[in-house]
Amino acid sequence: MAKVLVSDEIAQQGLDLLRKDHEVTVLTGMTEEELIIAIVDYDALIVRSQTRVTRSIIEAGTQLKAIARAGVGIDNVDVDTATEHGIIVVNAPLANTISTAEHAFALLLATARNIAPADASLRSGKWERSKYSGVELAHKTLGIVGLGRIGSEVAKRAQAFQMNVVAYDPFVSKDKAERIGIEIRELINLFEISDFVTLHTTLNEDTKHLINAEVLSHAKPGLRLINAARGGLIDESALLEAISQGLVNQAGLDVFSSEPAVGNPLTQHQNITVTPHLAASTSEAQTRAAVNIAEQVNQILQGSVPEFPVNIDTVDTDTMLTLAPFLEPSRLAGSIASQLALGTSTSGNIESAHINYFGHFTGLETHPLRSSAIIGILGPATSIPVNIVNALNIAESTGLIVKEKFSESIDPYENLVQVTVNTDQLSEKVSTTSTNAGVEIVSIGEWNINFRPVSKILLLVENLDQPGEVGRVGQVMGDLGVNISSMAVAPGTTMDDPALMVIGISRPLDQSEALKISDLTGISRVRQVTL
Repeated sequence: MAKVLVSDEIAQQGLDLLRKDHEVTVLTGMTEEELIIAIVDYDALIVRSQTRVTRSIIEAGTQLKAIARAGVGIDNVDVDTATEHGIIVVNAPLANTISTAEHAFALLLATARNIAPADASLRSGKWERSKYSGVELAHKTLGIVGLGRIGSEVAKRAQAFQMNVVAYDPFVSKDKAERIGIEIRELINLFEISDFVTLHTTLNEDTKHLINAEVLSHAKPGLRLINAARGGLIDESALLEAISQGLVNQAGLDVFSSEPAVGNPLTQHQNITVTPHLAASTSEAQTRAAVNIAEQVNQILQGSVPEFPVNIDTVDTDTMLTLAPFLEPSRLAGSIASQLALGTSTSGNIESAHINYFGHFTGLETHPLRSSAIIGILGPATSIPVNIVNALNIAESTGLIVKEKFSESIDPYENLVQVTVNTDQLSEKVSTTSTNAGVEIVSIGEWNINFRPVSKILLLVENLDQPGEVGRVGQVMGDLGVNISSMAVAPGTTMDDPALMVIGISRPLDQSEALKISDLTGISRVRQVTL
């Protein structure tokens, strides 16, 4: 069993999922020095926002294969150092989408109707109705900075309130925005025309202090600014000055440049509604984050590609959602093809691999699938652990040439991945797809076969297409005490070609046991692969 260390509290559902297959230890509140000592024996580390995963911690974790952030931001993880050491870093970018969108909209409503100051006034014994008169949202303009998944969810809610929505996002095309009823604007222009502006972009070197004195000087009179993304997006001193001067009417802030923000002047200003970084703090979001992270850690520790790896060449979230169901099929196709290609002493050495994507993959950045296929191909062929961080580098170092091709769908499959592994002697080809029931093997070589593996060991038996072959193989397996968990058969492409049985078995066969199968009448070849 792998060992997983959880250093910040996560939802119980995530812990339960991890404990099905791994030894899980929860140790919260550790100092960096304590974590450096503790991390030595662990295969995976799971954090939220409290733990800072530094270079020293990562270098002490000599067994680490995964670092998982149960949330969106990964600014508390030294991703560069993790990458140097071949450690996969994952996060849960979709877990808090709804929670954050709803909280941002709650702040928007609160600033529109002066909820916080009116509440404080009444509690102090005053009845000041005219002082806290607000504004309606209907027919006002909302400017969204960052039209990703959270920004898009905010837009839906704003449109339901009859607001006009504009957005600034250099990574979103005008056509895509217009399809959801949003007009793309430049940042300065967005501030000039918006009654409300809400921030939903990531924090990096390019976006730090994106909202500064120059931008705020273009604010439309009466502007209300909302930030439930990252505090560093705003130059806080510039915002405080803009509100004091009346350039900005109000702000609703959930995040700050330094947290805890106790003592921050922004938290004291009467025209600013503040909450202590609560946007993702719903039970639903925490459960989704914990479960998603647990699933990804399981994937990594099982040698598969996780759904949301941070430290590989990135693809946008929508693309990753499309590709994610085909990560495991790609790995499986590569693994089976590689094992079959290297299965005999005369197989030769792997020289190249060809990946053919059939279906709706054209135009997508498919390098996560390519890396997944390489993990499958090289995993059985090299002693170096291959993962999504180092797959391309290891392929290059071993001289493996990987080519990709995009083709139309093959009836009846909407999408499938076909991996061909070539040695200097032969080629082996395997096709897989993803279904609601899981991964399905579509073809092996020239045999078309619909097979959903439920066992880690597969026996491939080539035989004459004649009555009795399945029964004879089953009899021998019974005599050997090997349980058959599943089976599929495929006829030969012509009457003279052998048929194929693919059998899921409970344990591997040794050489003498495999010979008992291959010596049966009508059996021409027996091969074995481990998934």
